[in-house]
Amino acid sequence: MTSSNPWSLTISEAHLLLARKQLSAVELTESVIQRIKQTDSKINSFISVTEESALKSALNADSILARGEGSLLTGIPFQAKDNICTTGITTTCASKMLENFVPNYDATAITKLKSTGAVLLGKGNLDEFAMGSSTENSVFFPTKNPHDLNTVPGGSSGGPAASVSAEQCLFSIGSDTGGSVRQPASFCGVVGLKPTYGRVSRYGLVAFASSLDQIGPLTKNVQDSAFVLEAISGNDPKDSTSNTEDVPAYAEYLDGDVKGLKIGVPKEYFVDGMDSDVANTVRSSIKTMEDMGAVISEVSLPHTSHALAVYYIIAPAEASSNLSRYDGVKFGYSHSESTDVWDALEKTRQHGFGPEVKRRILLGTYALSSGYYDAYYLKAQQVRSLIRQDFVKVFKDVDIIIAPSTPTVAFPLGDKISDPVQMYLNDIFTIPANIAGIPAISIPAGLIKDMPIGVQLMGPHHSEKTLLKTAHAYEQAANHGFLKPSIQE
Repeated sequence: MTSSNPWSLTISEAHLLLARKQLSAVELTESVIQRIKQTDSKINSFISVTEESALKSALNADSILARGEGSLLTGIPFQAKDNICTTGITTTCASKMLENFVPNYDATAITKLKSTGAVLLGKGNLDEFAMGSSTENSVFFPTKNPHDLNTVPGGSSGGPAASVSAEQCLFSIGSDTGGSVRQPASFCGVVGLKPTYGRVSRYGLVAFASSLDQIGPLTKNVQDSAFVLEAISGNDPKDSTSNTEDVPAYAEYLDGDVKGLKIGVPKEYFVDGMDSDVANTVRSSIKTMEDMGAVISEVSLPHTSHALAVYYIIAPAEASSNLSRYDGVKFGYSHSESTDVWDALEKTRQHGFGPEVKRRILLGTYALSSGYYDAYYLKAQQVRSLIRQDFVKVFKDVDIIIAPSTPTVAFPLGDKISDPVQMYLNDIFTIPANIAGIPAISIPAGLIKDMPIGVQLMGPHHSEKTLLKTAHAYEQAANHGFLKPSIQE
C-alpha cells in the first residue's frame, strides 16, 4: 500500500493512511480530482464535478481526523448517480427535463454519507431517468467502458460503475430498478450491490418505479461494499417503505468461511442460447465455492421466465405515474412557445423527454388504461407474487443462490440502442431480484476475451450479512483482485 497514487486506494487502505496522518483528505481528494481530469474526457462518467465543494469537504474531514474523530468513510471521495438529489448541485437525471434542476435538499443516502465525512466529488452519468442498460440514453453523452472505450459500461448506473472502474473515485452510489447497479458492475469489473427493498431510504432518489427502485453501492471490492452499505442503510421516517431492521456492522462478518453454506443453482438461469463463455465462467465460480466447502444443489425458480415481461409492465406503469409530475409548471424544463396550457404541457414532454423515456411512458400508460388494466398490470402483479413465492420456497432449502449477472460481456456502443427488445434482454438475470425485493450482489468472476464478467449472488430478504460474507469469501478464493482497466492517464 502506497500513497504515491492515492486515487488507486481502496476505502480501507485510504482510511489507514488518513488515520496514521500519512495522507490528508485534501491530498486524497486532489489526487482523485486530478485523475478525473486526466481520464474523464475519454470515459464521460461525470455529468458534473464539484471540485470546490469537494475540497471544502476534504478540509473539514481533515479537521475531524485531527481531533481523532470520524469514521471509516471520513475523507473518502465518492461519486453519486445523477438521479440522487444533492442540495445546491444540479440533479439532472441525464434529461433535458431536469438539466437545470438544483434541489434544495439532499437525499437521505447523501445526508448519511456526508455525516460520516465522506467527500462528494460530483454526479455520475446515467441513462435518462435511469431507463436503459447502456448509458447511451443520456441527453448529454454516452459513457464508455474503461476496459474498452468502444463498448458500453452498462446501465443505467454506467457513470458510477465506470468511475469506480477507472479509479476516478473510491466508491460510488447508484440506483438499481431492474439490475442498474449489478449489470454495469459486471461489465466494468467492479462490485455492485442491490440491497433488500427498503434497506436504504429512497427519499431524494428521483422515482422511476417506486416498488422496484433501490440505492446501492459500487466499489472496488466486497469489504468496501460492506462499509458503504452500513453507512447508507437504516430506517427513514421520510420514506414509508424503508424497513426498521437493525443495521449490523457488515464488515465484521467477512471471515472468508463458507463451509457448510447451502448454495442453490437455479436451472432456469442456464438456458439455451446463453453465451457459453459466460456459462463456463459461472460454473467455474460454482466449483470454487464447492472447493471452499459450500454445499451446491440445483434448485428451480419456475416463474423466472416471466420476470422480464412482468418487469416491463410494472416498471413502465409506475414510471408513467411518477413522470406525470413533469408538467413544465412547478420545476424543470418548460416549453415557452405554446398557445395554451395543454399545448405547453404536450410540448414540454415532447421536447423534454428522450425516446426511451417516451417509449416507457407510452407502454405504462397503455398497461394502466381502461380495458387493459386487468389484462396487463393486474396480471403482472399476480405473476410478481408467484415469482416472489418461488424465492421464498427455495430459500427454505438454501442460504444463497448463485447465477450469472449478465448474459454477455459489455457490447459495442451503438450495437443495441435501436433494438429495445435486445437491450431489455440484458437485464434478464438481474430483474427477478427486484421483483422479489431481495438483496443481490454482482462480483467480478474474471475476464472473457479481456473483458470483465460478473457472477451474481442472491439471498433472502435482509440477508446482506450472509450475502457479503459469501461474496467476500469467493473474492478471496478466486483471487481476481480489482480488475484494473487498460485506460491510461
